[in-house]
Formats: sequence, structure tokens, C-alpha cells
Amino acid sequence: MMYDLIARTAAERHLDILGGFHPSPQDHGLQGIGTLLLLGPKEPGYWRYFTRDREFRDGEPNPVDRWSARVVTGLAAAFNAQPLFPFTGPPYQPFFDWALRSGRCHRSPINLLVHDTAGLFVSFRGALALPQVLDLPAAAPSPCATCAAKPCLEACPVDAFAGGQYDVPACTAEIRSRQAHPCAIRGCAARRACPVSGGHGRAEAQSAFHMKVFLDNAP
Repeated sequence: MMYDLIARTAAERHLDILGGFHPSPQDHGLQGIGTLLLLGPKEPGYWRYFTRDREFRDGEPNPVDRWSARVVTGLAAAFNAQPLFPFTGPPYQPFFDWALRSGRCHRSPINLLVHDTAGLFVSFRGALALPQVLDLPAAAPSPCATCAAKPCLEACPVDAFAGGQYDVPACTAEIRSRQAHPCAIRGCAARRACPVSGGHGRAEAQSAFHMKVFLDNAP
């Protein structure tokens, strides 16, 4: 199966197919596309693999995005696909909506995407838009449906997700308020609290890197 071949080839680059769907003729910008596959870090081990590569070592800005552009574009060329990215724009590609369309991502109680295997650590490095219609794995129910404790609701020290909207100023003010804040060095407490996230194998150094980028660009 073509899907399995793409999955194996992506895995060699420590990327995973985190979902996919068959676009309809009404999907803006996806006319003529039979299947859209969403790619994200394959864990455990993605961060160790990435940090050995040239984009991380060359000292230039945006190493993760540059690595993603190179690797996903290479995969697209190998499979006669169009590469799409969440970081090119404006206008930006609707990865949040695409993730929900895949049936493997859902809205969590804190209104962030939750994935069936990556939990609240789900992230996307790109997508492959293929002309053919591929058989896709079945959709997965939201892990939140069977999570009675819902620890993500209580984990944030400033309740930045209260009311269903992410309070970015409250979050950043808290993290910047003291040295070595746990969210800065280990990643968002709410994301870490998710039981599925805990089994995903994401390196703390990876979360710290992304948190630093977030803080450097937040108001």
C-alpha cells in the first residue's frame, strides 16, 4: 500500500503520519487533491535525530522550520505530492481544521488539539497533498472521552485556559516571573498533565526549545 510506504519512508526521517483525510471539491486550495496526510515528529527519538542535522547546528534562525521544509519537500518529491506547511504565510494553512478533519485529533477540555497517540504534545511539521485517494486508518475517539480526571484543566498555575480561551499574557507573565520556571524548562504544565502526552516520549529539551521560541515572539 502506498500509505504504508509513505509511513515507512517518513519514519526513516523521524516523522509520523498523524492523520489524514480526503478533501472535498469545496476545500479551498485543495482542489484536485485526493488525500492530505499530516506529518509530525515521530516519538520517541525525533529530537535526538533533529539535533544531529545541519539546520540545528548551523546557528541560523528557525532551524525546525527550515529542517521541516527540506525534509517534507523531499518526501513530497519522492511521492509526487505537494508539500504544505503550517509556518508559511500569511495566509496560513488551516492545520487546526485539517487535524480535526482527520478524525485522530479532537478538541481537548482546554480547547487545544489532543491526538490519539501524541496527546496534547501533538504538533505538525508539514503535510503531503497527494493526487490519489489512499486508504486511511480508521478515525480514533478522543482520549478525553475516557479521561475522568482531566488533569489538564487543573495543571496551569494561572488558569490560562479558563473559559475556553488561551490567555497568552497571563501565561507569559507567569513564566517570565521567575528563573527556571518549570513550564520554561519542561514545557507547558497543561500539556504535560495529559496522560496520553506522558506516554508520547517527547524530550524535555524539545519542549524547552519550543517554549523559548514562543516566549521570544510573544508580546
